[in-house]
Amino acid sequence: MSAKRLKRQRLKKQLFTKNRLVILNEESFEEIFSLKLNLMNVFVVVTISAILIISITTYIIAFTPLREFIPGYASNKLKKDATILAVKSDSLALEVKKNELYIQSIKKILTGDLEYAKFNKDSILNPENTDISKDNLNPSEEELKLREQVALEDKYNLFEKAQSKVNLVLFPPVRGHITEKYSAKNKHFAIDVAVPKDTPIKSVANGTVVFADWTPSTGNVIIIKHRDAILSVYKHAATLTKTQGDVVRTGEVIGLAGSTGKESTGIHLHFELWKDGFTIDPTQFIDFE
Repeated sequence: MSAKRLKRQRLKKQLFTKNRLVILNEESFEEIFSLKLNLMNVFVVVTISAILIISITTYIIAFTPLREFIPGYASNKLKKDATILAVKSDSLALEVKKNELYIQSIKKILTGDLEYAKFNKDSILNPENTDISKDNLNPSEEELKLREQVALEDKYNLFEKAQSKVNLVLFPPVRGHITEKYSAKNKHFAIDVAVPKDTPIKSVANGTVVFADWTPSTGNVIIIKHRDAILSVYKHAATLTKTQGDVVRTGEVIGLAGSTGKESTGIHLHFELWKDGFTIDPTQFIDFE
């Protein structure tokens, strides 16, 4: 017991024995600063400093935005913002892709680099090549009963509302004699309509003017964007009455017929109709004569 007590006394003496920390001038040995301390004081100061540093660090991580700069740490708000930005960037990429395809279509129109696609006369969508020869087209008994029921219900219905079965009706831009028809074989993806000079050229449908300017080869050109991604193109005009960005209505005058541009062979209207980057025969949807 005496040995343990002796050790405790020595430890206590070491902890509480006062020492002096003195800072002297190296040349004159003049005392600049002195401090009395013991090991217990040093231990207490170090412990309190460590607790303060840990508390401040915890507060910064828990309650300040600086935690986002710590590697491997991300807040819920940061994750939410990152998700929103990812969705926006994806939508922006899709819009950029659509704009690129749209600009390519306009470029094809102006440069004459045209592509031909076959279109169904009853629809402006690409037809599906399906073989219906093997399908049974005979009506079933249920279908026959339904037809009789509908016929009886509608027989004396005088107030049935008539609805249009077409999404888009195209108005003739001019009326005249077609001098050159649409021909994919001859790579003439438009129709030429001979008209008197200064004949009013009209918009085939409601839309927005996306191009209205003069080109060396085709003279005054105006391009109108309509619904369902349809573009109508009018070339060799004498003058244009609309500018880019104007909104036009069906049958509204957009220019006067003439013979401008190097490729023009006389006073006429060179008219093109586009759908999804492909040209289609305008005479399938418009009566020019």
